Amino acid sequence: MDAAQSKVEFTLADVLHTVHGTFKLKSGSIHFNPDTGQASGAFVVDATSGSSGSNGRDSRMHKNILESQKFPEITFTADRFEGKLVPEGDSEIALHGMFSIHGASHEMVLKTSVHRSGGQLNATTHFVIPYVAWGMKNPSTLFLRVSDKVNIDLQATGRVKTD
Repeated sequence: MDAAQSKVEFTLADVLHTVHGTFKLKSGSIHFNPDTGQASGAFVVDATSGSSGSNGRDSRMHKNILESQKFPEITFTADRFEGKLVPEGDSEIALHGMFSIHGASHEMVLKTSVHRSGGQLNATTHFVIPYVAWGMKNPSTLFLRVSDKVNIDLQATGRVKTD
């Protein structure tokens, strides 16, 4: 995956408005075996890069929710996939693996749209992280109520390598 051309965006709803932000992809490489359905590799997000455009909110997110100094990386490690990857054009797959955040791993399936054109591959996925259920603090206050889940949109661009 090309980290510079890839995007990780988050959306967190609250009573008054919706918070949008980004994280930076640090690295990533996923390997697919179309004969067996096995997948390997991972993508790694820099947890310390999370930004919503508000210094105060971002400081609370890093210090109290993500504890990003203690847990600086968020990873998804693939182990298998379902669906068919076509050699050219569009494919829909379900990528299975472990999502690690805040010191814990959780099994996850990422419904992923893949577009392959020559040596270029673009993949997009949307998923929800139930961060409170996974042991992180809800930043809600007496007057401000936010969702206990955060929506993630990942758009990854990379090169296709065949063995």
